[in-house]
Amino acid sequence: MHPTDFTLAGALAALNEGAISAEELTRAHVAAVEALNPKLNAFITTTSEKALDAARASDARRARGDAGPLEGIPLAIKDLFCTEGVRTTAGSKILGNFIPPYESTVTAQLKRDGAVFLGKANLDEFAMGSSNLTSAYRGVLNPWQRKDDPAARLVPGGSSGGSAAAVAARMALGATGTDTGGSIRQPAAFCGITGIKPTYGRCSRFGIVAFASSLDQAGPFARTVEDCAILLRSMAGHDPKDSTSAAQPVPDFAAACARSVKGMRIGVPREYRLDGMPAEIEKLWRQGLDWLRDAGAEIVDISLPHTKYALPTYYIVAPAEASSNLARYDGVRFGLRVAEKDSDLRDLYESTRAEGFGAEVRRRIMIGTYVLSAGYYDAYYLKAQKIRALIASDFDAAWGKVDAIVTPATPSAAFAEGENADDPVKMYLNDVFTVTANLAGLPGLALPTGLDHQGLPLGLQVIGRAFDEETVFAVGAALERAADFKAVPAMRAGA
Repeated sequence: MHPTDFTLAGALAALNEGAISAEELTRAHVAAVEALNPKLNAFITTTSEKALDAARASDARRARGDAGPLEGIPLAIKDLFCTEGVRTTAGSKILGNFIPPYESTVTAQLKRDGAVFLGKANLDEFAMGSSNLTSAYRGVLNPWQRKDDPAARLVPGGSSGGSAAAVAARMALGATGTDTGGSIRQPAAFCGITGIKPTYGRCSRFGIVAFASSLDQAGPFARTVEDCAILLRSMAGHDPKDSTSAAQPVPDFAAACARSVKGMRIGVPREYRLDGMPAEIEKLWRQGLDWLRDAGAEIVDISLPHTKYALPTYYIVAPAEASSNLARYDGVRFGLRVAEKDSDLRDLYESTRAEGFGAEVRRRIMIGTYVLSAGYYDAYYLKAQKIRALIASDFDAAWGKVDAIVTPATPSAAFAEGENADDPVKMYLNDVFTVTANLAGLPGLALPTGLDHQGLPLGLQVIGRAFDEETVFAVGAALERAADFKAVPAMRAGA
């Protein structure tokens, strides 16, 4: 087996048995990055030498009997996580030369457990987008191809598109992502891999460049449900440096993947059956429910009546928080500074932000500033927060009837560059199945369960109760076993 073909769990077993060294494993993935990144643009910054040094140190720890839970596992890190001494851009020109003097809590915990970092993965600028086309460092190419149009440049989804493409193309065994309205689950579905947004507060946000503070949550990408569970255990945990971090115990998520779903009640929200939903998505959804029924679960129809307000609510709350969070990028303290001779402070602000921010970021800042402005705060932002509470209430009522909810992950397979570029509203609709979990702070997992007529991956989503990722992993693993998804993208290491 080629080293890039391991699952994360398989690689850990091979490392523990001495069948491969961390250096050999890392060297194979470094070679994959060097071969594929010029085509896919999945990484903004690569750290090959640092990775090999870390792998050698990992082999030394293993030889001493000090191996951590992720010892020697090569990962891609979304370029939204601050990494000490390594450039962190957030996909933006305004942070193009920013080198953090500190480490995010999530990446620090991954390092603590022995992970090796291959580099910083590309993303939509400040995590704002559903395509990875808003990055200041060019878009990422999805490694999958359409059967009848292999030359079409498909997007990997966003905002964590670089992370998803890197895992799908066998450039990394896993990756970190962040999910504000679907930015882990949608790219996972588009790239034929697994990704989970855990419960809000499960992972620390310290050291993650903020987009919308009440919605952002870190989570992992990997090729299997079990691999995501292994990564999440290392990423999760209470952090006193983050006031939104929950003081909850971190269970053995991987063990939950072996749980039976027999006797579980699986909810099917009628509001997710959208007008015009492709027949392939509807068929896949029914198939997934049949698989769970065959495994002994009970399928229960439920209602989440305020779902229809989720997207407009999200696109008021998220830009409002973004406009506040991005006010700090002013050209004074760090990042880009654009100042004309004899310019005053206002000119400095305006010039720096105009040149440093891309069109999508400027659009969301303007929307956010508008809905927070005098005369509009009550009409828009306050009303959106009230509807958000009703959306959470819908889920609370549903948990009295069901243990988990299963829905499609996305309304379509990956689309091509340019197909939705001139229609921001159509682009925003990519998050129609995912935003409710963010608004309610619930865990949601996406996994590949089939292919469309073009041979592109389609995914299902599992949503669970707050801090009940174990049930989500159990249901996801049951779907994974039944689907037996073995398809691989055309562009991948060793192809």
